[in-house]
Amino acid sequence: MIEGAITNVGVVPREVSADAGYYSAQAVAELSALGTDPFIAPEKTRHGHRPPPAPRGRIPKEISPKGRMRRKLQTKRGRQRYALRMATVEPVFGQIKQGRGFRQFLLRGLEKVQGEWSLICTGHNLLKLFRHCRPLGNTTSPSPLTV
Repeated sequence: MIEGAITNVGVVPREVSADAGYYSAQAVAELSALGTDPFIAPEKTRHGHRPPPAPRGRIPKEISPKGRMRRKLQTKRGRQRYALRMATVEPVFGQIKQGRGFRQFLLRGLEKVQGEWSLICTGHNLLKLFRHCRPLGNTTSPSPLTV
């Protein structure tokens, strides 16, 4: 995913925040080698669960990569950076599921599902663009059937 972002934007991101599904020691090492600071949850966390504060003192030398990431996410900065996902990434999925009523794919096969997802995301982004570009004060959207 990062390679795609670099290709599209032409810049290596300074930070990456991802949920537990993306965690692996290899992914963390590769991101660090790129110069990207990863904030990737090593395991699933429940909504509203607040991690305990980070332990004080030096990080033990024998700590695993998973333990190191867990500790990093317990710091004040780690909690702040990871919490940004709730305001930037996660609402999109909720809006698509709840607002658009998209709960399951209608097509089968990876290529068809990718195409269907691209159409859903394109529609979502076009609606955001439309709402952003319409004049202030216009709270009603024009009906395409109005003559």
